[in-house]
Amino acid sequence: MNTFSTLDSVVFLVYFVIVAAYGLWVYYRRRKTTSGQASHDYFLAEGSLTWWAIGASLIASNISAEQFIGMSGSGYKIGMAIAVYELMAAATLVIVAVFFMPVYLKNRIYTMPQFLEQRYGKAVATTMALFWLGLYVVVNLTSILYLGALAISSVAGLNVFACMLFLAVFAAIITLGGMKVIGYTDVIQVLCLVVGGLVTTWIALDLVAALAGGQGAVVGASELFKRAGGHFDMVLERGNPNYMDLPGLSTLIGGMVIVNLNYWGCNQYITQRALGADLPTARKGLLFAAFLKLLMPVIVVLPGIAAFALDQSGALGDAMRAGGELNPDRAYPTLLALLPSGLKGVAFAALTAAVVASLAGKANSIATIFTLDIYKQHFNKEASEQRMVWIGRVSVVFAIALAVLIAPFLGIDKKGGFQYIQEYTGFVSPGILAMFLLGFFWRKTTPAAAMFATIGGLVFSVILKFLPGMLDLGFLAPIGFAVDNGAGVYEIPFLDRMFIVFCLVVAGMVLISTLGRQDGSVRRMQVDRTLFRVDGGFALGAAVIGVLLALIYGTLW
Repeated sequence: MNTFSTLDSVVFLVYFVIVAAYGLWVYYRRRKTTSGQASHDYFLAEGSLTWWAIGASLIASNISAEQFIGMSGSGYKIGMAIAVYELMAAATLVIVAVFFMPVYLKNRIYTMPQFLEQRYGKAVATTMALFWLGLYVVVNLTSILYLGALAISSVAGLNVFACMLFLAVFAAIITLGGMKVIGYTDVIQVLCLVVGGLVTTWIALDLVAALAGGQGAVVGASELFKRAGGHFDMVLERGNPNYMDLPGLSTLIGGMVIVNLNYWGCNQYITQRALGADLPTARKGLLFAAFLKLLMPVIVVLPGIAAFALDQSGALGDAMRAGGELNPDRAYPTLLALLPSGLKGVAFAALTAAVVASLAGKANSIATIFTLDIYKQHFNKEASEQRMVWIGRVSVVFAIALAVLIAPFLGIDKKGGFQYIQEYTGFVSPGILAMFLLGFFWRKTTPAAAMFATIGGLVFSVILKFLPGMLDLGFLAPIGFAVDNGAGVYEIPFLDRMFIVFCLVVAGMVLISTLGRQDGSVRRMQVDRTLFRVDGGFALGAAVIGVLLALIYGTLW
């Protein structure tokens, strides 16, 4: 079942050669057209990425093993409601393009710690730079690498550690070429990701169609609605066993807004793709990424629902069970194993493309923050452009090597990659978002308030996480802010907890800023209403996305 044929190997080798050769061509072409390699060119590809390269790179860097494996597993367990992460991201990308990006570009912001330093001072910036480096290496880089290796190992039948080394080396080679190489190779990566993902979905739906004696994806989709209709509810009711993961309307107007705004608007890993472009190009890139995001539920969630229907019919045998215990995260690898020779190679290339692109993007962000915000600011303020590029490359190799060494010991596979990342980033996301939003739009926000957000957001999150063990929260159940975990203990759903923490942090920041002393040495951001004007083409595209989201939720609510 898991055999990887010669044809599959040839298909994958073609993908590898094309990406590597194209990356080398972009790298050497760039070297001929620039005198040396300036640090901003290496880290940001300043002025070099087109809108379609920015959009493709955003998606290629965002979609990885945690989506293919974790979100497909959630599709098996929960259903299409988990697609809220992808669909709300499309709306969020429009918001970031309109309100966040012009502020960054107007104030010539290249890294998120740089914004914090200009707005709040060095103490806040350095604290957050160190935090982001730790989070990116220990949480994000490790989970992407390890889950990707597990998925590839399950398809190709290779040793997990060997798969980790292959992915690490492949990603490092791309990353060492700088942001322009990453950006343009990501165009190929996202093409492989979309084509390979759609092929897998098509085959999965065809297998569902066969259960009713038919064939084709259209027949399969119809049959899937009949066999797994409950899996297409977009907003879960309180009685749903998965309400703890997706608590009703909070998936649309509560904590999910914080998750997406923080990820797409305050995250070096994401914003870096657009920070080297002019505003019209950056906005077009973000809008293109928003349209691509609307495709993702078809690619990463629908296969999981198809696996559920196939498993319920007995078509998958014991493939979804490890040691007799159901494991939803086996849904996508199981489907890949069912693909015919040749197509398995295409899907394998898509999965590899997603993992490598995410690794490369994350490693480049680590290098950017370390070089520009730690090394240059605190160790060598007179560092030359070439020296900073060299330091960036060294930090890439070091970060990836560290991730390879520690990833097997973090229990990522036991937590589930998607949940692993959300759990740990969710402890600080509310504080970070509050710090950025008030820093943008409220001139009175003080450095003391920002430091409170940094520490207070984490403290509030920890308190609310462990509060159910000390206090009966059953009184919150009637309004949906607490759910019985099955043991008689009422816990606050993850997304609701983030929303509550965000409100507490904002209130604390307003109080501290109002009562505290204004620091006249701290620079305020240049923000005026003219920055938020958009052209007709962007407005039309944003309206189309809004209409499509309304139709999806209006139809499947």
